[in-house]
Amino acid sequence: MEQSGTEEPVRRAGLVDQVARRFTDEVTSGRWAVGDRIPTEPELVAQFGVGRNTVREAVQSLVHAGLVSREQGRGTFVISDSSLTGPLERGLAGGSRRDYLELRLALDTTAAQLAAQRRTEADVAALRELRDAREASRTGGDAAGKADADLALHRAVVAATHNPLYLELYTSMTAVFAAHMRDEDAEGHADEELSRRHHHDLVEAIAAQDPVRAADLVAAIFEPHMR
Repeated sequence: MEQSGTEEPVRRAGLVDQVARRFTDEVTSGRWAVGDRIPTEPELVAQFGVGRNTVREAVQSLVHAGLVSREQGRGTFVISDSSLTGPLERGLAGGSRRDYLELRLALDTTAAQLAAQRRTEADVAALRELRDAREASRTGGDAAGKADADLALHRAVVAATHNPLYLELYTSMTAVFAAHMRDEDAEGHADEELSRRHHHDLVEAIAAQDPVRAADLVAAIFEPHMR
């Protein structure tokens, strides 16, 4: 974990909100990285120059935002670098399987079209590498590994749009997407060979800068799941 860049004590009014913003900055800047245990309560009190109750309430606000999670006996850990994650997870959790699929179809179709128009050679190389990793993941029985490899490829398509807002939104949704995909894998909805070919061709359509074909292939990827 990197050294904090916020050593100066906070002395103005509205301490909880101010400290919460500074804690949030520690997360979004990467100084408190995803997976890190944040400093203990006494350490935060000393570092930020505020009282224990203020620190406790500020940390709780990050818990509500979905940025950190408390683990009994272990401490508080960063679970996301985007404050969108928690609210989105709670909102998306109530949707039906078809709701989720329609949302992903809309997001992935637009992303594929934009990526085909804007991709760089570096994007193409990354997409091909992640496509190969996705194909390799299908040989095992690890549902979580399959979901992660598939979403890494689709997230890279979004990254190739070079729209940072799109990427942040999509990344914030991936935990919910992964949960649905693990369930689908257990139920055996997809034809693995057909899905492999469609994903292969999707990457090549983006490489060829063909947005129409890229959009058609996204539709073909999702069509078996929509039945």
